[in-house]
Amino acid sequence: MPDIKVVDVYKRFGRIVALDGVNLHVRDGEYVCIIGPSGSGKSTLLKIIAGIIQPDRGDVFFDDVRVTDLPLEERGIGMVMQDILLFPHMNLWDNVTFSPLTRGYNREIIVNIGNEVMNLLKIRADKKAYPSELSRGEQQMIALARALASRPRVLLLDEPLASLDAHAARALRYELRRMVKELGLTAIHVTHNQEEALSIADRVVVMRKGKIEQVGTPLELYLMPKTPFVSRFIGGEANFLEGHVAQKYGNKAVIELRNGTRLCTYTHLPQGSHVLVAVRPEHIVLMKKTKEIHGENMLEGTIEDKNFLGACIRYVVKTKEGSLIVRMRRGVISFRIGEDVALRLDKVVIFEYPKEGLLKAIAYE
Repeated sequence: MPDIKVVDVYKRFGRIVALDGVNLHVRDGEYVCIIGPSGSGKSTLLKIIAGIIQPDRGDVFFDDVRVTDLPLEERGIGMVMQDILLFPHMNLWDNVTFSPLTRGYNREIIVNIGNEVMNLLKIRADKKAYPSELSRGEQQMIALARALASRPRVLLLDEPLASLDAHAARALRYELRRMVKELGLTAIHVTHNQEEALSIADRVVVMRKGKIEQVGTPLELYLMPKTPFVSRFIGGEANFLEGHVAQKYGNKAVIELRNGTRLCTYTHLPQGSHVLVAVRPEHIVLMKKTKEIHGENMLEGTIEDKNFLGACIRYVVKTKEGSLIVRMRRGVISFRIGEDVALRLDKVVIFEYPKEGLLKAIAYE
């Protein structure tokens, strides 16, 4: 299955810059998810890879062969969209076997292909049933089977689970990955659902304003974001604190925050640098305050708000460095609104303070 390269691709729609010099390499057999805010260019990039729309500039390569001007039907692509595009007047079997039939295969080959993909996807529905008789989850499975029956080299998925209920989408996402890996396909999956992307992708592409912010494994994006935007976007919430590098010992540094709190961490930035400290809500530990707080990376504060989120509790804690969001696993310990607490910042990420300012650096648009 092909290695896919997108090289210096630009695309505008009137005044709107949809893609602004995008470069991406998807390896043979990879399952890659593309995420980002609405309007970031995710679907436009997928459609250029598919050949549905043409770039204004730049190229697409499959196994180092330029396919930029090649029509969709000649690229060996199977595509599944958010809207389940089955033929309503055809039964399930006719929908699945439509592609091999139009290619003129003989009946025996068509039957073999149809049975193979339906068995692969564990489809148990009556082959003579019509799409209107199925749930949306079952309909999407038939759409996937139809895409696979075309014998694609590449599977492109544009929000394929967005129209399904949460339970059906969760079950189908794992079936998607299993099927892609079993067939050895190269798959590119656009989604707005971060949990979906992080749970099934080999690598995740984060897009913003027509550019790629970062490409990495789910763990790399979570633990080692390269920009403040990625810090905030992955997980949906992050705490940001302003400070400077007060002391430096090799790569180890003491960061002094705006109101005097000192943090010990690691950074490549030189002493005196103006920095932004990012802390995920789940990387802060709350403790009962019994005496004056001492030790590295410690703060004291007061619980301002508390929200039940199922597996965890979300707290808003007022500190001298500003209000911090904390998420703690439910059942570990509970705090009440107005209670004084101690906070330990277990993991922080240090960025050079953005020249455009924090709000612009982390804005979705």
